[in-house]
Amino acid sequence: MVLRVSEVAEVLRVDPDTVYSMVHRGELPVIRVGRVFRFSRDQLMQFVEGSHA
Repeated sequence: MVLRVSEVAEVLRVDPDTVYSMVHRGELPVIRVGRVFRFSRDQLMQFVEGSHA
């Protein structure tokens, strides 16, 4: 499943601008489709689980 920035922001409980900042800092794994960012749900869940470890 692929998520949009707004969906990732909801999961992480942050503002969408924070998601963009995290992408630009290399903190979040991202799939670029042209100028659009998409996120793998599985990779996002791994990120979330890893950040709470």
